[in-house]
Amino acid sequence: MADYQLIVIGAGPGGYEAALRAAKLGKKVAVVERREAGGTCLNRGCVPTKTLLHSSAIYRDAKNGTHCGIHADGIRADMEEIFAYKREISQKLSSGIESLFKSAKIDLLRGTALITGSGSVRVTDTEGQSADHTCDDILIATGSVPSRPPISGLELAMTSDELLEGCDHLYRSVVIIGGGVIGIEFATFYADLGCAVTVIEGMDRLLPNMDRELGQNLALILKKQGVQVFTNAMVQGVEQAGEDIAVRFTCKEKEESVAGEAVLCAIGRRPCCDGLFTDGLAVEMNGRSIAVNENFETSLPHIYAIGDVSSKIQLAHVATAQGIACVERLCGAENRTDLSVVPSCIYCRPEIAVVGLTEAEAKEAGIPVKVGKHVMFDNAKTLIADPGRCFMKFVAHAETHELVGAQLMCEHASDMIGGVSQALANHLTAERFCRAMRPHPSFEEAMTAALEDLVQKLG
Repeated sequence: MADYQLIVIGAGPGGYEAALRAAKLGKKVAVVERREAGGTCLNRGCVPTKTLLHSSAIYRDAKNGTHCGIHADGIRADMEEIFAYKREISQKLSSGIESLFKSAKIDLLRGTALITGSGSVRVTDTEGQSADHTCDDILIATGSVPSRPPISGLELAMTSDELLEGCDHLYRSVVIIGGGVIGIEFATFYADLGCAVTVIEGMDRLLPNMDRELGQNLALILKKQGVQVFTNAMVQGVEQAGEDIAVRFTCKEKEESVAGEAVLCAIGRRPCCDGLFTDGLAVEMNGRSIAVNENFETSLPHIYAIGDVSSKIQLAHVATAQGIACVERLCGAENRTDLSVVPSCIYCRPEIAVVGLTEAEAKEAGIPVKVGKHVMFDNAKTLIADPGRCFMKFVAHAETHELVGAQLMCEHASDMIGGVSQALANHLTAERFCRAMRPHPSFEEAMTAALEDLVQKLG
């Protein structure tokens, strides 16, 4: 008889939620984790970044005396205190997960996992002591790590993992390579604190994988906040320049260079599966990701993979949904989450939240669509908060009127996108979603205006 019915490798959002659901469904479960429970999201990603942004917003408002006419000159950002608070939040959440494991009678095996067969995992602790464990099934949820492309001198730059370890002082200036989600959130954090920030993005706009207007609008807002933005800029090298670090790049066929006290490499993340399998044992790969089928099965029997290590979309809530779905299918339970409707959020100022298709993506897929839009100049809560130009867009099938996508750029967008995701998951038409009464004053009431514009265009 096997030691466990399921061994989960990785205690991030995908792994720990899958383990908890499996235990609830009656399985004997172990989780292997070499670092803190909660994985990247709770300790080196989503949560610590949002904690820093919360702190920097408080500092910014105190410094500027936002909306009260009082300017508190002389206030300085206490970086040690900011990062101590970040660590406190992460530790509380990580400890909470361990408590949940104990309550669910899940064994937390501390160490590095090595898959030695379809039903066996060797766990080696920090002192080099190894123990072999047998199981019926293995679920790989090892996540991802920051990418470092082969650029000369890039070892001088930090990754997000290293930056989140903390610093005892505020950098005078920061150069951020990469204008995606990670780069933009750190640009917002340091701009709040008054640091000179430069963002270098290789594509033609910030947030290149999202609706074009989002990236263009964000660039305008960041520039008003004093952030220097370069797009269509390809980094050629990084080098020491006295006390600073210089980044050389080409922009519009012109060679440029910008220096900062620190440089952040935020070019993306890659699946973390190095050293996961013993010699002679391997799974099929899809590029750098582990290849899986619709049930999250790898090419090896009884071995599954979810989250960043195998998914095209690297988001914590995607990993969670996949982990739960995988376990439920293993146990013969009904999976309740629509895995095709994936919301995504960026915690800049104002926030950005999207779900479904953009207008361009729909047209590229041959789907006839109409778009409704409302710019929130007349929204009372937006006028009060004054975050810059805000808007909402909804995309619907031109023939069926079913909603297929939405893009929100406004305060609290991340809190509102869930309701829009429900509309997409339940195949609501624009007309039906427009029927809901929304409170006044609120940011959300702008949805009605955008939906009314969409309904009028649909005819």
